[in-house]
Amino acid sequence: MDKTVLIILIGKRKDTAVKVQQLLTAWGCLIKTRLGIHDGILDNCSDQGLLILELYGTKEQKDELARKVSLIDGVSSKLVELEDPK
Repeated sequence: MDKTVLIILIGKRKDTAVKVQQLLTAWGCLIKTRLGIHDGILDNCSDQGLLILELYGTKEQKDELARKVSLIDGVSSKLVELEDPK
């Protein structure tokens, strides 16, 4: 089975994360797996975050989600299609 992964790098995490979260909530039915990573503890939090999403849906839906994420200022993303090596 082929897999589609959307990798999102969030800069200025404290300012941008809310916009990213709102978008992901709206498109939540396409997200099978979500992993969020950022460095830091308590007062020492990094201002950068990394999200890795495993997506379901049509190619058009996945492409549209990736496009919308990339429009958010301070966010970089890459849609990766992985083929089953069979």
